[in-house]
Amino acid sequence: MTRGNLLISASVALLCAGILVLFTDVEIGMVRWFNCGPWATETTRQEKWCR
Repeated sequence: MTRGNLLISASVALLCAGILVLFTDVEIGMVRWFNCGPWATETTRQEKWCR
């Protein structure tokens, strides 16, 4: 593997890891909003996970 191929492979791997982290954070935020949002019961909103 040449140095150029190694740099390209590392760049693609970092890009994929960044995209994975971004979508995981977005998904967690959406699940939390759905579970603790406007349609949640008052007891659910006061749970430790929702605060």
